[in-house]
Amino acid sequence: MREYNISEVITISYLSELVPGESALVCNIEKSDIRRRLSELGLVDKTRVSCVAKSALGGPSAYLIRGALVALRREDARAVTVESTAYGEKKWD
Repeated sequence: MREYNISEVITISYLSELVPGESALVCNIEKSDIRRRLSELGLVDKTRVSCVAKSALGGPSAYLIRGALVALRREDARAVTVESTAYGEKKWD
């Protein structure tokens, strides 16, 4: 009989790297001119954010933040560090 253990893998990336359908938690927002505006929109540490759509030519992407759909430019989304969690099965023999 085999035993299964669920392992958790945490990936750190930028908000701009999320693909539609993917979500993550905000870890950090770099000190920049846009930081205050992002926090006013509800984008603060430990906030869950989901990517809803991306522009094909590198324009703004749409993110779901606390129930509101917000469009952010790529350079603004790169100021936000996020962590996503993926679960995988680790088999023990």
